[in-house]
Amino acid sequence: MYATMNELASADARLPNGEDQLTDAVTVSIVIPAYNEGSRLPKTFPSIMRYMESLGIPYEVIVVDDGSTDETGRMVLEMAPANPRVTLIRHEANQGKGKAVQTGMLAARGEYVIFADADLSTPIEMVERFVAHLADGCDIVVGNRRMKESILEIRQPKLREFLGRIFTRLTQLILRSQVSDQTCGFKGFTRRAAAEVFRRQRIADWAFDAEILHIASRLGLKIRQQPVVWRDDAKSKVRVGRACVKSLTSLVAIWYNGVTGKYR
Repeated sequence: MYATMNELASADARLPNGEDQLTDAVTVSIVIPAYNEGSRLPKTFPSIMRYMESLGIPYEVIVVDDGSTDETGRMVLEMAPANPRVTLIRHEANQGKGKAVQTGMLAARGEYVIFADADLSTPIEMVERFVAHLADGCDIVVGNRRMKESILEIRQPKLREFLGRIFTRLTQLILRSQVSDQTCGFKGFTRRAAAEVFRRQRIADWAFDAEILHIASRLGLKIRQQPVVWRDDAKSKVRVGRACVKSLTSLVAIWYNGVTGKYR
């Protein structure tokens, strides 16, 4: 069954698993952006489902297939047959991780909405801690690998860590950000905060994290940085050199959008 473009918040197709629509209220939505994740999802997706079932609360899992050329979408449907709590949204063409996250976050119905990487570099079990902070009055909770309480079980390669720190320093200089880890792929929002932030998002590339946090800051939303457990996945698809050059351009665009009122 295919929904309209407006209903999908710019997605091309939304495929609910099973015939019955989810009718009860959703407490937690998990959004997973996925591009050619056919080799990862069979390992991580069952863990996500087992954990969410163990919580005993109404939930949904939204996988956004960002124009994959492998069997990502088919695998999701096969791993959760007829499960109305699993939704697959497909982009016809690859649009970038930022766009995939935006699509899923705007489609989510949960009171609390968390996006996580398909490789689960931050374990899904962190959801409980993030939800607790959101329920306690935070608008946004940001995973931060650089806090002293974080546990880095498998570190990123030194070059990636160094470039990540450079990117964060640039966000602090250009955007006046107070967040010391912009790019950890585990962030939580209240539904209201997600709607306010992601409808204003314009950046689709690697710098989208910096943009959404900049928007949140401009809106006066309460942001909490949370230590996480981190296990680096050596199979990351990000081409660091190219991403850094593109991200620098994007940071300037974010600054310009901010000072010219485009995020109002």
